[in-house]
Amino acid sequence: MKLEDVRSLAGTIRGEIAKAIVGQEEAIELLLVALFSSGHVLLEGPPGTAKTFLVQCFARVLGLGYGRIQFTPDLMPADILGSNLFNFQTSQFTLTRGPIFCELLLADEINRTPPKTQAALLEAMQERAVTIDGDTHELSPRFMVVATQNPIEQQGVYPLPEAQLDRFLFKHRMDYPSAEDERRIVAQHGARFGAPSAAEWGIAPRASREEVDAAVAAVAAIPMVEEVADYVVSLVRATRDAPDLETGASPRAAAMLAGAARARAALDGRDYVIPDDVKALAPAVLRHRVLLSPAAEIEGRPVEAVIERLVDAVEAPR
Repeated sequence: MKLEDVRSLAGTIRGEIAKAIVGQEEAIELLLVALFSSGHVLLEGPPGTAKTFLVQCFARVLGLGYGRIQFTPDLMPADILGSNLFNFQTSQFTLTRGPIFCELLLADEINRTPPKTQAALLEAMQERAVTIDGDTHELSPRFMVVATQNPIEQQGVYPLPEAQLDRFLFKHRMDYPSAEDERRIVAQHGARFGAPSAAEWGIAPRASREEVDAAVAAVAAIPMVEEVADYVVSLVRATRDAPDLETGASPRAAAMLAGAARARAALDGRDYVIPDDVKALAPAVLRHRVLLSPAAEIEGRPVEAVIERLVDAVEAPR
């Protein structure tokens, strides 16, 4: 697939989602970048900001195998992965697959379940495989997790472990819409009670599995010059020396940022990566991978402001 085809495919996906979703352009863009760079996305925001509905529309357009897990405090790892059940007719154990055996998994309200159950996704997100009773089962190469969570300040939630946060390519904060967008939402959705499905809004599959595979391969083939690669490394390493940060980003963050920058270049129709690709994606890649220092927390400095200062301080190649 040519890069012009990747850009055209992304435009088709955006247009189809826009039939039901008002605004949220940045969230859609990050979902597309994650799709074409084989990453996972964490969406955080208050209830009612269309996090779940956006993922449902995204999955519908792609035509991929879709699964959903509603995370609750009593959810167990076997409810996600599945388990081997004894079949009395055959006197053998048979694997009953859990909802994780899909291509696009919506992990809804992932922070409402304890860390033990959250950890059931670790292997799947990193290796695209799951181990059940000692046997490893491969997942689809296109396996993608899009998780939603409510802000930590709300009751009944569990913070995600750092090891799991590091497996998400992006963390995007979906805030309340602008007044203009909210008026459009009321006009478009206010006549219905409840949430209609993506299909009811006329959203149809517009991308095949083969097209997605070809787009991912085309993105991976985009070269990155040494100067831009050094810039990615310098930016990530700067988080480890920043006085406002107690813990910096991992080498995995640098590799993921490089892959995401390639995808952003493809969506822009370019066969080369520029520093602006890295700058634009750095906040979403880094915000969930760093920990503020105690002094920064006491002074109320937001993570986004610290990362923005780092991006400005690290010299970009010309």
